[in-house]
Amino acid sequence: MSYAEPFSFHRPFPAAELPHLPDLRGEGVLIVVATYNEIQNLPDLVADIEKVLPAADIVVIDDNSPDGTGHWCDEQSGRSSKLHCIHREGKLGLGTAIIAGLQFAAAGNYDFAVNMDADFSHHPGYLPHMVHAMTPPTAPPYDVTIGSRYIPEGGIIGWPWLRHLMSRGVNVYSRWLLNLKPQDCSGGFRCYRTSTLRKIEWEKIHSTGYAFQEEFLWHLKSAGACIGEIPIVFINRARGQSKIDWRESVNALFAIGRMGIKNWLGF
Repeated sequence: MSYAEPFSFHRPFPAAELPHLPDLRGEGVLIVVATYNEIQNLPDLVADIEKVLPAADIVVIDDNSPDGTGHWCDEQSGRSSKLHCIHREGKLGLGTAIIAGLQFAAAGNYDFAVNMDADFSHHPGYLPHMVHAMTPPTAPPYDVTIGSRYIPEGGIIGWPWLRHLMSRGVNVYSRWLLNLKPQDCSGGFRCYRTSTLRKIEWEKIHSTGYAFQEEFLWHLKSAGACIGEIPIVFINRARGQSKIDWRESVNALFAIGRMGIKNWLGF
C-alpha cells in the first residue's frame, strides 16, 4: 500500500512505499492527542485520521487553549460519537495530558491506544502500521510499539543541528541511565496495548513534562512489557507555534538523572 498521495494538509507522506496491510479500519483503537493552541492543525488531523482508520476513536486532551481548539473539539464531538474531548484548566504538562488520554483508553473498551502529536510531526499515514506492528508475524506480541526516528529508514526533517544533537544526546543518556533498549526513548508516537496500560501504577509516575516519555518506558520495562519499534520520518511542524521549552528540557535531564540513580540503586 502506498501513501504517496498528499493528505488534506498537503504534505506528502515521507515514506514512498510501505508494506501492504490487510484492511485495517481501526476497531478497538483510540488515538490520543494532547493539544494547546492547535486550531490550525487539529481539524485536518482529525480528518486524516478518519481516512486511514475510519473506525478508530479519537480523544483530545486540551489544556484550555485560548485559540479555540477545545471549543472546536466540543462542536465536532457533538456531531460524532467517535471524537471525545477532555478539558483541563490550563497548561498542566504534556506528561499529565498523555496520562489522562491513556487512562481514558484503559478505562474504555479499547484494545490499543496510539499517542501522537497534534502538529503533523507524526504523520497519520503511519497509524495503520503502528497498530499492525503490535502483533508481529514471527515474534511475540508487543505491549508497546514506538514510531522510531533512530532506526534504519527512520529520520527527521526540518530540525536545526542543535536540536538533533540534543535529541540524540538525551536518547543515549536515557538508554544508559535507565537500561532502556529502544533507540528512540524520547519519541512520543507510540501504540500501547491497553491490557498492559491497566497494569500500570499511575501514581508512581512523577514526570509532567518532556521526561515523561523516558519515565513511562522505564515503568513499562520494569513491568515486563515487550517493546518494539518501527521506522517513521518525523517532520518539524509547519503551522502553529512550537511548544519547545528549553528550560523544561533541562529539567527533563535532571529528572532522568534522578530516575537513573534509582535504577542503578535498585529502587
